[in-house]
Amino acid sequence: MYKDNELVLRPIERKDLPHIWRLVYKEEAPEWKQWDAPYYPHASKSYEDFMKTAESLIGDDSMWVIEVSGECIGTVSYYWEHEPSKWLETGIILYESVSWGRGIGTRAMRMWISHLFNTMQLVRAGFTTWSGNERMIRVGEKLGMQMEARIRKVRYYNNHYYDSIRMGVLREEWGDRYHH
Repeated sequence: MYKDNELVLRPIERKDLPHIWRLVYKEEAPEWKQWDAPYYPHASKSYEDFMKTAESLIGDDSMWVIEVSGECIGTVSYYWEHEPSKWLETGIILYESVSWGRGIGTRAMRMWISHLFNTMQLVRAGFTTWSGNERMIRVGEKLGMQMEARIRKVRYYNNHYYDSIRMGVLREEWGDRYHH
């Protein structure tokens, strides 16, 4: 668990599951999905269907809860692009728009990336987003990430083409900046 004033990052617990279901799967088209890879379909799930696999989220190292003032408002995660070479990508979702634009995402990602560098033998941490998600690109810039790739006009959404964006930071760059 990591704490920064009212902001807490921690593994998912059983008590979080109903709230995660409500934030992620209750609605067919939740507002957050407009920013998180909206070119991929999202499907709602009944609570019963969610609970069939939800147990696997409890204590999972690859996805943690973002909590503000005791309330679960989002998740941070990672996945392996290529585990043998330690190529890891991170992710973050703040599920309700009231949390957006307040610096919470930047603070949560700073703690998450520090956690990953402190607990794993990583050379680099990064994320992939799309050019329509300007807030996520700003998070990367604020964290000292480099724009590593811009694949032009490969994401189609709302009758427009957008670029796929990859941003990343090397362990030594992170250490120089955050001394963790």
